[in-house]
Amino acid sequence: MLTALGNAPAAAQSLTPDLFNPTRGGFASPDTLPTRRTAGVPQAPSDALPTPPDPNADPRKRQQTPASSRVGQNPTNQVPTYGLPAANGASSSGYDSLNRKRQQPKLYPGQPKPKRAGPGSPLPTTKPQPSTLGLQKIAPPPSASANKAPVPAAMAGTVPGQPLRRRLKADNDPFGAVGDYAGSFLIKGGLELSAGYDTNPARLNKPVGSPVYVVAPDLLVVSDWERHALVADLRGSFSGYTNNMPATIDGSASPSPVEIDRPDFTGHIDGRLDVDRDLKLTSQLRLRLATDNPGSPNVQAGLQKYPIYATYGTTVGFDQTFNRFQVAAGATIDRTAYTDSKLTDGSVFDNHDRDFNQYGGVGRFSYDLKPGLKPFVEIQGDTRVHDEAADRNGYFRDSNGGYAKIGSSFEFSRILIGEVSVGYSARNYVDPRLSQLAGFLTSGSLIWNASGLTTVKFSTDTQIAETTIPGSSGVLVHTYAAEVDHDFRRWLTAVGKFTYGTYDYQNQGRNDKTYSLEGNLIYKLNRNIWVKGTLRHDILDSNVAGSSSQGTVVMVGVRLQN
Repeated sequence: MLTALGNAPAAAQSLTPDLFNPTRGGFASPDTLPTRRTAGVPQAPSDALPTPPDPNADPRKRQQTPASSRVGQNPTNQVPTYGLPAANGASSSGYDSLNRKRQQPKLYPGQPKPKRAGPGSPLPTTKPQPSTLGLQKIAPPPSASANKAPVPAAMAGTVPGQPLRRRLKADNDPFGAVGDYAGSFLIKGGLELSAGYDTNPARLNKPVGSPVYVVAPDLLVVSDWERHALVADLRGSFSGYTNNMPATIDGSASPSPVEIDRPDFTGHIDGRLDVDRDLKLTSQLRLRLATDNPGSPNVQAGLQKYPIYATYGTTVGFDQTFNRFQVAAGATIDRTAYTDSKLTDGSVFDNHDRDFNQYGGVGRFSYDLKPGLKPFVEIQGDTRVHDEAADRNGYFRDSNGGYAKIGSSFEFSRILIGEVSVGYSARNYVDPRLSQLAGFLTSGSLIWNASGLTTVKFSTDTQIAETTIPGSSGVLVHTYAAEVDHDFRRWLTAVGKFTYGTYDYQNQGRNDKTYSLEGNLIYKLNRNIWVKGTLRHDILDSNVAGSSSQGTVVMVGVRLQN
């Protein structure tokens, strides 16, 4: 109908030889077709119709037909063409002389897009990695091409679009406790069971031995938070002896109890509240449960068993940083209380005169001089107030004291780490008959990683302890310790420790020296079970006649941990 309405003359398509050509693209040049094949895309089998075989052709002649490039083999006797067509080797990234559109690579969701190369882009180069001897690696080491266990792609991090995995920390102790998570808290627990023999558990001048067993549990709870922190470290032990000590020695009351079982516990809970980047609020709850040391003059004669004392308290403070300058301060409150003494005759002796409260404060000022070196100044002061004004001998032992020390914490390439300080400590008593107790103060700890298998530790501490000796102000205690840990294998460790201590009883002329040499051999079966052997020799050298003693302890035990 449109043709009949039109006024333009009609024309028919002229008949050409290509009109009935069955080959695809016979009407137009292949280079101008919209469906032309681009570089790097293989030609589909359907792009051209296959040529039907000639039924009159001899298959033997077809196999022996010379190449079409020879003269006379071309049907039209045209000069043969050699080489490859234009843009045949351009692939998907090279230069295409036909200026055809390239196919973009398909990417997985989340996969990073590759950067396009353009003018000015540097050529990709691989720098040879020098070996430990400083020479270039000619070939990969055998360990790089060795047969290894297959790793899933998700664990190896090779899945396209997978977020980066958090790098795990290096495990310095392959046989250490792993622990369990309870919410955001990591909990590690352990229990040591040991048994052996002690040649002189009461540290008497004339040794009396006894078999001994020790039960020592411990618990560590650490928070895993981005901000703030909470740490609980609880460690205890109970030493039990199967034999009792004699009630009398040479017709007089024994200086040691008959039952010498002794508990020991040390625990603290530390908390930190991060107000902002530079201000932190700190706090601590602590508890110490123990008895007087065997051989100490504070132990009463004629006891049935050791009286137990408990020292518990808290510290509340802050930690403020001003660029490189840091100020930390806190207020402390502590309480020390003793149980009553049970004597061999059945009576009970009151120890309330040894109970006291201590109120004080401590401040520390440090400056980050450079990485790994941080000098500081620390000042502490306290007041001790006893429950009873006068003790059992009529002395008023309320006192005021403190210390001042200067030192530095340091860290040199993780090989030498520690803190060392020196200072002066003094304490003044209310009773004028008790002179001032003062002395040189040393404290610190040092860790030296001598090698990958050997670690050396040094520590020192100074304390002013209370005493019940008549006329003595107190005891100035200095302790020095050195320890060497060596791993023969990762599962076999030897530990050697030496401890030296001095006890200076003020105004009494008594000076005690202690020596302790200890060796441990630890066999680690796995992360949960360790076997431990201990050999220790203790010496108490006193300038008071009849107060020196020696003792040797041999123990074998097992540690269970998680």
